[in-house]
Amino acid sequence: MRTVISKDGTAIAFDQSGTGPAIILVGGAFTDRSQPILTQLAESLSPQFTVINYDRRGRGDSGDTAPYGVEREIEDLEALIKETGGSAFVCGFSSGAALALEAATSGLAMKKLALYEPPFRIAGSSRPLPQDFAKHLSGLISSGRRGDAAEYFMTQAAEVPTEFVAQMRNEPFWLTVEAVAHTLIYDTAIMGNDGSLPIERLTVITVPALVIDGGASPAWMREAVRAVAEVMPHAQRRTLEGQTHQVSPQVLAPVLMEFFKG
Repeated sequence: MRTVISKDGTAIAFDQSGTGPAIILVGGAFTDRSQPILTQLAESLSPQFTVINYDRRGRGDSGDTAPYGVEREIEDLEALIKETGGSAFVCGFSSGAALALEAATSGLAMKKLALYEPPFRIAGSSRPLPQDFAKHLSGLISSGRRGDAAEYFMTQAAEVPTEFVAQMRNEPFWLTVEAVAHTLIYDTAIMGNDGSLPIERLTVITVPALVIDGGASPAWMREAVRAVAEVMPHAQRRTLEGQTHQVSPQVLAPVLMEFFKG
């Protein structure tokens, strides 16, 4: 593990592996750098790239300086890019993909940008979030009800069926879910609280981008990928047949290698 100091003094922890051009992996909600999707992907990419797998602030070994702001997370990513030599490829997952997009609009030195299923809510394809979603989620977190906060986020924002979440709460891994539940309000802020597609900001991104979805993912997530790819001026879409929101690192790795090396 190594650390880099972000602009506000927060220590951001990361693992570095491999040699070659730098790729920074940006995890989504409920993830830290220990998640198999990130560790296995880093292993697959490291023969040809220098892979930076980091803990977003508030997770794992990274700090969490208050008050939170989306711009702080962009500064974290900027610090990592500077650590790699000043420019990098970036690959974001779910709300981490939305964070990568926000960072791109801020002019960070990205050479190319890969996005796996940024979960924007497109009218007509997904149900709208409750108007008090962010407020209610924040209240659950501030009152220490991490499990309830995670369940609320999953059922409302991720549209996971209630019965599935009820089963998950009885599984041993649920403790790791609750450990990062306080950061769900961060992901909510990144998604603009209501999750709507920020069309005006995306149209100014000039970085070449690959927007990826799984062929077996929910229809509303696939619609979001289509919309993002259509709005961004230099984006292409790729569907990985048989994959879901929990994409296989072994399936994704060669797609990323082809895009980043092309």
